[in-house]
Amino acid sequence: MSQLTMVKAINEGLRRAMRDDDKVLVMGEDIGKLGGVFRVTDGLQAEFGAQRIVDTPLAESGIMGTAVGLAYRGYRPIVEIQFDGFVYPAFDQIVANVAKLHYRSQGTVKMPITIRIPWAGGVGAAEHHSESPEAYFVHTSGLRVVAVSNPQDAYTVLRQAIACDDPVVFFEPKRLYHTKGEVDLDVDLADAAPMGLARIARPGTDVTLLTYGAQVATAMDAATAAEDEGISIEVIDLRSLSPVDYKTVTASVRKTGRVVVTHEAAREAGVGAELVASVTERCFNYLESAPVRVTGWDIPYPPAKLEKHHVPDLDRILDGVDRVMDRPNSLTGVEL
Repeated sequence: MSQLTMVKAINEGLRRAMRDDDKVLVMGEDIGKLGGVFRVTDGLQAEFGAQRIVDTPLAESGIMGTAVGLAYRGYRPIVEIQFDGFVYPAFDQIVANVAKLHYRSQGTVKMPITIRIPWAGGVGAAEHHSESPEAYFVHTSGLRVVAVSNPQDAYTVLRQAIACDDPVVFFEPKRLYHTKGEVDLDVDLADAAPMGLARIARPGTDVTLLTYGAQVATAMDAATAAEDEGISIEVIDLRSLSPVDYKTVTASVRKTGRVVVTHEAAREAGVGAELVASVTERCFNYLESAPVRVTGWDIPYPPAKLEKHHVPDLDRILDGVDRVMDRPNSLTGVEL
């Protein structure tokens, strides 16, 4: 086991995948000599050359279109979108081509493309650099969507995504890039938890708290704080947003009878809305109270000085827990 930051874990995941398969290559803006704005690809061009670590023009649609052509020819391209808010120029290519070509060709054409997106806020970045666009891609049939929360998953799930014949949107939480954790670099993918499997990050009995990405750490802190008040929270790190591991989710909700969903993206038509609807359909007779969503506000991402009021924090999550527990100090009746 090695102590690695998430940045280094992703870097090692890319390196391992490229060593294992010479059809794997990485494309993106400033990823070569510079090593990417977050230094995720640092040192890779020196090892694998400019033909496999490809510095591209500032044209996300062109990057994705090139990746589609490479996938047609049997390659496994990894696309780095420099910032989350820069993915929108590539949206047409992702939705109209990447997500549909396998279905349209009746399985003849595979699109083994991994789309890496540094994602969400909490780093004091400027406009277009702190977006949470996951709902767009979750809504798009033909894409797998994953969001990692720790260095080990960053390493393992990235390797699984690259090896997968389906296109995978791989969300990397920027505010966790420099957090450290133990990483087994020799993990056998055949023995690792499947990419689509949720993880019970903390067992509990009173409330199921569903989340993903950087919000997992906040949810864990909330569960620790709630324990002081005699409330046992089961934290589930979804890991995969499409497909969702509803087997794990529903087993937890049927045990606790209460569910809170938290994510940084806006509330309206967000991933939380689908989770709440699906959990209600599957677990209606087990629910002791209406599910609660604790999310970002329905606004464009705010300036850096205000982002702490936008990203759900421990207090807002605990308020959601109070609401599903029908505790007297909750904000029941207040529209959030």
